Amino acid sequence: MSSTKIQHLLNYFDNYWAVEELTVKMLDKCVTKRKLKRKENILTEGEKCNHLTFVTKGILKTYHVNRKGNQHNLKFTAENNWLTDFNSLYNNIPSKLYIQAMTPATILQIKNEDLFHLYDNSPLFDRNMRIVTEEAFIEQQERVLQHISSTAHERYLYFLKKYPDLSNRISNIQIASYIGVTPEFLSTIRKKQL
Repeated sequence: MSSTKIQHLLNYFDNYWAVEELTVKMLDKCVTKRKLKRKENILTEGEKCNHLTFVTKGILKTYHVNRKGNQHNLKFTAENNWLTDFNSLYNNIPSKLYIQAMTPATILQIKNEDLFHLYDNSPLFDRNMRIVTEEAFIEQQERVLQHISSTAHERYLYFLKKYPDLSNRISNIQIASYIGVTPEFLSTIRKKQL
C-alpha cells in the first residue's frame, strides 16, 4: 500500500499506464515531498540538475538569464505536470537554467539515480516517463517554431491555448517574458483581444 505522499503521482500514471505494486513501493521509498515558498529556486544556473520534479500544487517557471541580465521565461509548470532540465539531468552537466516557484508550491522529486533505477526496474514507469519526455520534446519543438515563425499576437494566442488556466494566475510581466515582448506591448495585444 502506498503512502499519501505519492498519491498524486499514482493518479497521474492512471491516465497512461497504471504502475504495478513493486513500482509503487519503489516510488514510495524514493520520492521526496517539498514545500516551496514563492520565489524559491529548485535549480540555479551553474548547478547540476539532480531531480525530476512533479508539481502537485502551485506554479513554477523555468527561465534563462542572458548576458545582459534579461530574464527569458521558457516554460510554466502548474499542477500535475513534470519539469526538469533534461540536458543537465541526463548529461550530468551544469545547468544554464533557473527553476523557481512563482507561488507557494508543493512538489514531489525523484533523484536522478533513483529515476534511472526505476527506468531499469519498472517497464510501466519507463513507458510512462517516455511519454512524458516525448510530450516535453514536442512542447519544446512547438515553442521554438512559435518563437521563430509567429507574430507576437500569435505567440500570445499560443500561450492562451497552452496555458488556459494560467493567464489569470501569473503577471503580465511573466507572460510578456514568455512570448518575448515588453509588458506594454502585451497590454496592447490584450486590448485588441477584447
